[in-house]
Amino acid sequence: MDESIVSRSVRFLGAALALSVLMMSPMLSRSAPKDIAGGDSYKVGVAFRSFAPKEAYDWRGARGRSLDVVVWYPVEGGTRDKPLVIRGLDIFELGMAAQDAPLAAEAARFPLIVISHGTGGSGLSMAWLGEALAAHGYIAAAVNHPGNNAAEPYTAEGFSIWWERARDLSETINGILADAKFGDRIDPQRIGSAGFSLGGYTMIAIAGGITDVQGFVRFCDSPNAGRNCTSPPEFPSLAEDFRKLVHEHPEALRHSGDSFRDARVRAVFAMAPGLGPAFTASSLEAISIPVQIVAGESDQNVPVELNAKYFAAKIPRAELHIFPGSVAHYVFLDSCSEAGRKTVPMLCVDAQGVNRDAVHADTVRRALQFFRVTLAPKSR
Repeated sequence: MDESIVSRSVRFLGAALALSVLMMSPMLSRSAPKDIAGGDSYKVGVAFRSFAPKEAYDWRGARGRSLDVVVWYPVEGGTRDKPLVIRGLDIFELGMAAQDAPLAAEAARFPLIVISHGTGGSGLSMAWLGEALAAHGYIAAAVNHPGNNAAEPYTAEGFSIWWERARDLSETINGILADAKFGDRIDPQRIGSAGFSLGGYTMIAIAGGITDVQGFVRFCDSPNAGRNCTSPPEFPSLAEDFRKLVHEHPEALRHSGDSFRDARVRAVFAMAPGLGPAFTASSLEAISIPVQIVAGESDQNVPVELNAKYFAAKIPRAELHIFPGSVAHYVFLDSCSEAGRKTVPMLCVDAQGVNRDAVHADTVRRALQFFRVTLAPKSR
């Protein structure tokens, strides 16, 4: 890979550095919302895993050779929890959790939700969702996508070879089902997935959407391109690096048009999904599993007209909710402390009148209702 591409891609803001510290701290978690949508309510445990795929794998230029995963899960109500802290950093609001506590014994097996983070984030940037799911009887596992997570140096391939992210989720399912602690406590017939931003794209891919890279490049050369094809301010060389990868390294695209549909995943929940024009229309129209989409009306990173609304119009029976007013993109990240709002306002400060915790609570309510129906136990 061209050294200049990588060097530009590994530049990131202090916000990303903050997230990297989050992922490196094994003591991070937050207290999960309770009684958001009724049903069982548990205390939440947190554990960390690394899964090494058995087959040849596209690591997208990343240094590591394993998929790092954070797992939130239900624990007994009497379990002792304690405050969890980030050494030397207080960007996010933290709460209570029980690290490596035993799984709750009330249910024989729990449904599994695998979670995909957005560009340059990490599994822990979705803690608000993972913990809420665990509090209501799910095991939630969020993977760090190679070359595109804040716990390690970024790579051009990690930012550009989006389609391989769905394979990361499939390998996470493989790993968690084989895990000595979790495997026997998961119902393999009740697996869903959730993702934010580029993780929302990943939801569409694992549901059966087929990526057409050249078609996306043609779209970006058209008058309709708009914000879908420009670099976000925190990653200013992203669009340029992607084009250079496409033109100079066609071998990197060899699997871009493959199907990454994982039949074990019965339903997907996409938050502010991006790259709508990157999928073939026919593949979107062929998606047959339940899809629910939520997004903010004022999202300038992935405007809803070409993304959330586009997916909802193309995917049969997809459900869509647009949060009105000034709700924007990063509202779907963890809530921030006062220090975070001062240090990384791009990620932490929402528009006046927007209550991030309230948006989280409403999103969790919708996700719980969605998965309760779509992952209901199958009749034997």
